[in-house]
Order: sequence, then C-alpha cells, then structure tokens
Amino acid sequence: MKANMNGIEFKTLKLFQKLAKAVSPPPVLTVSQWADCYRRLSAESAAEPGQWNTDRAPYQREIMDSVNDPLVEEIVIMSSAQVGKTELLLNIIGYYIDYDPAPILVVQPTLKPMAEDFSKDRLAPMIRDTPALARKVRDVKAKSSGNTILHKAFPGGHVTIAGANSPSSLASRPVRIVLLDETDRYPPSAGTEGNPIKLAEKRTTAFWNRKKIKVSTPTIKGISQIEKEYQSGTMEEWCVPCPCCGKYQPYEWNRVNFADVTMECKYCGEHISETDWKQGQGKFIAAHPERHRKRSFHLNELTSPWTHWPEIIREWKEAHKELKENGDPNKMKIFINTVLGETWEERGKSADDDSLLSRRECYRAELPEGVLVLTASVDVQDDRFEIEVVGWGRGYESWGIQYEKLYGDLDKEETWDRLGIWLEREFYFATGASLLIAHTCIDTGGHKTTECYKFLKRMEKKGKRISGIKGFGREGIGIPLIHKLSANNEYKVKVFILGVDSGKEIVVSRLSITEEGPGYCHFPINEDRGYDELVIKGLNSEQRVTEIKNGRAVVKWKKKSGIRNEPLDLRVYNTAAVEILRPNFDILEKKVKAGINYMRKTPGKAEKKRRTGTVSRGVEL
Repeated sequence: MKANMNGIEFKTLKLFQKLAKAVSPPPVLTVSQWADCYRRLSAESAAEPGQWNTDRAPYQREIMDSVNDPLVEEIVIMSSAQVGKTELLLNIIGYYIDYDPAPILVVQPTLKPMAEDFSKDRLAPMIRDTPALARKVRDVKAKSSGNTILHKAFPGGHVTIAGANSPSSLASRPVRIVLLDETDRYPPSAGTEGNPIKLAEKRTTAFWNRKKIKVSTPTIKGISQIEKEYQSGTMEEWCVPCPCCGKYQPYEWNRVNFADVTMECKYCGEHISETDWKQGQGKFIAAHPERHRKRSFHLNELTSPWTHWPEIIREWKEAHKELKENGDPNKMKIFINTVLGETWEERGKSADDDSLLSRRECYRAELPEGVLVLTASVDVQDDRFEIEVVGWGRGYESWGIQYEKLYGDLDKEETWDRLGIWLEREFYFATGASLLIAHTCIDTGGHKTTECYKFLKRMEKKGKRISGIKGFGREGIGIPLIHKLSANNEYKVKVFILGVDSGKEIVVSRLSITEEGPGYCHFPINEDRGYDELVIKGLNSEQRVTEIKNGRAVVKWKKKSGIRNEPLDLRVYNTAAVEILRPNFDILEKKVKAGINYMRKTPGKAEKKRRTGTVSRGVEL
C-alpha cells in the first residue's frame, strides 16, 4: 500500500511539474539573446545563412539590447552600409512577434516599391525560416490568414509596413513599436499631412512602454534627419582597445594608413593591422551618457566583419580619382555616406560670374586642340530651340564650342527638320580635320512633348544619335545623373531620366576648377560662338539652398532672380550626353591625331552596326 501511495505521489508530483511549466512565464530574454536562440538567416538575404550569431558582429548586441531597457524610449542608428542594420531591425521585429507581442509599425521611404520589397524580400523569408515565427504568422496565401504583404497579424499584435510617402498608411491604428528605416530618404511631407516621422511617432502616444527606433545612412550635412537625431541622443561610438597601449578609441578614417593597411593608435602612435584591431573586445562609449532616454549609435564600415580595409581603400581611391580628375563629387559623396556613415558637406565656393567671364579665351579654330568628342544638347522653348555644342577631352576637360538659338514655329515639322540638319553640321580643327556631333540630348519635358517624340521617332528611324531626356529631381535625395532609361510614352521612343540635381552638382563643381586640365571648363570669347555675358551668367543661374519645409530642412536648387537658367540646363544635358557615350579617350585621341572624323559613315559598313547609340566600353568609332 505504501509503495502504491508513493507511486501516486510520484505521478501527482510529475503532473504538478508539467502544470507549473505550462503556466510559468518564459525565461527573461533580451533581443540579442532571442536572436541567438531562435533567429535563422535566410539564403536570399544573407551571405552566411543559418543560425544567427551576435558574436559575428559584437557591436550589434548593445544596440539590440537597448530595446529592453525600460528607461530607453528612442534608439537611433546612424550608420554606413554593410554593418547589418537591416538585420537589427528584423531581429527586433522577430523578438516582438515571438516573445513580447505588440502592435508594430515599420516605415520605409516609399510604399511602392520599398515597403513591399522589404516585406517580400526580407520580412517574409525571416518568418518562413525561423520556426518560432512561422508558427505564429500565417502565410499570406493561406485561407483566412488575415495577412497581406503590408499587414501581418499574430497572437497579441500585428506588423504593419507603411510608406513615408503615403499618409493613409501612416494614419491608422495605434502602435507600441515604431521602426523607421532609411529616414534620410523620406519625403519632407507625407502628402499634405506633414512630416512622416512625426506622423509615425504620434501613433505610439497611447503606450507608456513605447519604443521608437530610427535607422538610416546619412546624406547631406544640414538636412540629414538621422544626423540631427544622432546628435540629440547619447552619441555613442563603437570603440576598441589598442593592442599596444590598451586605450579605447573609435575606428577613424583619417588614421588609416594606405601603404601598410593599418590604423594608427591615437594615443601611442603604433600602426596596427585590421585583424589585430578587430580581435579586441569593443564597447560603445557615449559622448552624452546623461541623455539616456535617447540612445544614439554611430557605425562605419571599418567596423564591419563583412568588408575589409583594402576594399575600402580601393573604393576611396576610385572616388578621389573621379573627383580630382573629372570634377565629379558623386562617388566621393556616396563613399562618405555609405562607407563612413557620415554626412556629405559641400566644400569650396562655386565660380562667380566675373571669374567665368574673364576665363573666356579666343579660339583659333572651331575646335581647339584637346577636343576628342563632341556632344550637343537642346532645350525646347515655345518659339525656339536653344542649343549648346560641347567638346570633351581627357579627364572630361570641356570646351564650349557653340551656343545657338534657332527660332521658328515648333508646331511645324519643318522647324524640327531644320534642327535635325543643324545637328549634322561639321566642326573643324585648325589642321583641317573635323568632327561630327557624337551624341545629342534633347529635353522632352517642355510644352512641345508630343512634337519632340515625333522628331525623336524620325531620328531613330534614320539611325541618328539623338536621345530624349527628362529631368527628375527629388528634394533632399540625390539620384545619379543617368537615372534610368524609359520608353513609357505613346511613341515608344527611348528617354533617359536624369537626376538633374546630381548633374548640377557636377557642373558647378567643374566650373569652380581654376586650373586647366581634368574637369576644367573653357569658354570662347569669339562673338560668333554665342557665349555672351547672359549665357555665362546663365551657367551660374542656380544655387543650392537649404529651406525649411514641413518642419524639416531640405536642400534644393533655386534659380537666381532675373537670370535665365537654360545655359545651366544645357550644360547638364551635355554632361549626361558624354556620360551616356562613356568615351574611350585613348582610342579617340589616336583617331583625332590621325585626322579621322570617326563619326562619318564609312561606305560598305553594315548599317546595323552603325545604329548603335552607345557602346558598352565607350565610344570607339
């Protein structure tokens, strides 16, 4: 009987153990601990798919775990690319889905395609490949799942993915967790509703334990939203101990030595390799620890385990070469933003009207020595075409060749035919050798768009090298000069969409170069060339200004009063034309020196080959 009672007692004990385990709270986990236990990296988005390991990039631990600090309400990450900032966001989302259910809002710069792409390419694979999440979030294809691409429900909460450009997606239900991704790419206003960051933050006011996480690569100094957020927080840098003296310090680009690929210790002066620096146990050091409710972190790519310093040095050298030799700051701007995780600051003053006027020189021939390829640009006005022909040499040194105004009735086809004939003219060197225009860009965005498309269609059938272009500007967000090629028009003609703000920066940067050589701009004083005072001033007709819009600083190009800006536009279009061509100056120089007009059609060559508007390795004709 006693043995039987012991057996009953044993079974009762086991039952109570099971009940206690079922009703007991889960173990206390931080975000990084949850990720190390449960997160699986997907093959679509990870170079190293499989189990997440925070030790792979230890600087991520403190950032993730700051979410669990009840005293911290805001977390800001200003960083370069390639440091895993998107994975940090995904880990936070996964933690709240599985471990601490809450309503979550994720804001991307645009609803389409960025919010949808984030959901399909990053969030959905994480849910699919992480069993703890797959059990709680039903597939969007499942019947009665209640889930869509932009809204995913789970027990105790939901994830909504919104676009900063869509006021309706920002103004629905209250949320406890807001994750704002790439904030520097947000528009100043979500429609007419105001600042999208403020709109998203308002959604959290009902929750005492709310969290606001803001992440971005910075853009331009003075307008970068993430830089302002970072500077108003704790301003923490990831610091590592010197293997020689043991003193902690951040990774800083100005201490990297290119010759031996080392970083100098700021205290003892020793040159130490990347491997030795990264073996140290790092920690974040705050400039303002008293601002503990808003923790802000800065990371650059020197920290990353996925990018190595020789690659970074090589990227900087390419950007520096482009800036020095071609006067193009865009690669350097991208390097500063996406590799160093810092804002781009404009340096130097733009050329003034007087310096440009005094720069004009007398040409002895239509084409000065040094010109290797010709481009043209056309601005379409109601009663005229404004045309500029530019000669380009090594390092994109340029010569203004001709500035022309061609008047006529632009509703008549014959006026456009006159333009076509004008663009076929030949220009001569003092030696008697000549060049034809290699490529022309014509603006399709004016009042004569349909007539322009018809003209381009006729030129296309004749095999002429004339491209339509259309300017595209976006306040505060730079896009490359050659943005994309589109044929989305009624005549199916190809039109290059240009990032005109980037083009203006290139032109203004080159105008400020004062020594002849790469990037320098020559202008003729010869009266018949058309470069009078109005044209020269027109090149300086716009300036970059910072304005406050919807409570946020935005940079834009603003036209100066009383000055026409067609000359600046035309020079931007010419810059696009030569970038489309990508000329091989070595080959062209040999042909020009041999007196070959390489654009003239040679009898007997296949017409099919002659129609190629751009050559993949640069113009070699």
